[in-house]
Amino acid sequence: MVESSSFMRRRGWVPLALLLWIALYAICHPLSEWIAFGLFRLTPKSHLGESVAFFLYDGPKVLLLLTLVVFVVTFLQSFISPTRVRDTLSKRRAGLGNALASLFGVITPFCSCSAIPLFIGFLRAGVPLGVTFSFLVAAPMINEVALGLLFAMFGWKIALLYAGTGLVIAFSSGLVLGQLGMERHLEPWVQDVLKLSPTGELEEERPSLDQRLDQATQGVRDIVGKVWPYILGGIAVGALIHGYVPQAFMAGLLGRSTWYSVPLAVLVGVPLYSNAAGVLPIVEALLGKGAALGSTLAFMMAVIGLSLPEVVILRKVMRPRLIATFVGIVALGILLVGYIFNAIL
Repeated sequence: MVESSSFMRRRGWVPLALLLWIALYAICHPLSEWIAFGLFRLTPKSHLGESVAFFLYDGPKVLLLLTLVVFVVTFLQSFISPTRVRDTLSKRRAGLGNALASLFGVITPFCSCSAIPLFIGFLRAGVPLGVTFSFLVAAPMINEVALGLLFAMFGWKIALLYAGTGLVIAFSSGLVLGQLGMERHLEPWVQDVLKLSPTGELEEERPSLDQRLDQATQGVRDIVGKVWPYILGGIAVGALIHGYVPQAFMAGLLGRSTWYSVPLAVLVGVPLYSNAAGVLPIVEALLGKGAALGSTLAFMMAVIGLSLPEVVILRKVMRPRLIATFVGIVALGILLVGYIFNAIL
């Protein structure tokens, strides 16, 4: 009886929280319409009315989706050991190693702030530079949160398209960089660290179910608590595009028939500092206004995979030539993806 009571205290809140989530998600749209057009008395189909309704609907919707996706993903990630991932990759050569690194990049947690320790840890464990780059490209560009949100907002086809093209870019970029032999363009202090003998590591303990749930809850606090301002900022931009930008203008600027739409999308995306959750409302608005799917995917990949903050952090471990090569190869892959899908879709 005591065990049953403890079970309810520790885990019984999960189904209750899920029911509350479902109820809140179900009322997002009607509540946003009532607030915008009933409470605020804005005119439906007007620029301001459509912008406000978009913001009031997408704000709670994206935050709710992000909360659920982060909880589920963090729970599943508790079964994956980054140390074992690193050790597995150190035993693989180019080709297979790049493929595995790209796949591992999708399912392992990664952000710009962890770029340096992960990068050095992989290299020091004997993971080839090209394989490490495949992981470095795949982890932020096709992270699991982005996939979950894309699936929830746009369906499995676009989510699969995004994941597949991202994996190809990560695999190809790492393979090319590995063949160029650019280890000498790492910063000298990194090369000195790599000469040291790796220290032994303790065997990792397997967390209990309660600990996994605690990790998932903490993941929601950490991630959602950190990115919600960027999400609301992205939704505000999306709302302005949705309400005020004419469809013909956006279709002409980022349409599939405009040759400069893909490089323009990449150039606009690189300086932006955002994450998948923050950029998806903008993507939603762009697609709704007639922007081509290839150009929109290129914009999203540039924002997530080639952000300036990450480049600044990587400068601490790489010389400018290596960074420029890395950015150039990834950007070329993104451009090719944009042009290919604008041509076939």
